[in-house]
Amino acid sequence: MSKKSDTANKYNATHKALLNRTNRINGQINGISAMIEQEKYCIDILTQIKAARSALKSLELEVMEGHLKCCVKGAMNSGSDAEINDKIKEIVDLVRKSSKS
Repeated sequence: MSKKSDTANKYNATHKALLNRTNRINGQINGISAMIEQEKYCIDILTQIKAARSALKSLELEVMEGHLKCCVKGAMNSGSDAEINDKIKEIVDLVRKSSKS
């Protein structure tokens, strides 16, 4: 198998795994809505909200890791200062936005 097809397979497998995770998170969110509709105990609802937030944070970190390993590494390997600086700026901007929330 060629290196290019290995990369494509990893890319597809990673994205499939990420989509599966987002589907599970959607299920959690729908479950929270159902709990609210059913007027479940507040602490139970808050516990599920915390679990959903944790799942989103985990997903965020996995996407960030993929970005660093693929996009940022690609920019570094390109040797283009402009590409490298663009990727650095993207990450710094993202961290700044995250720091405000």
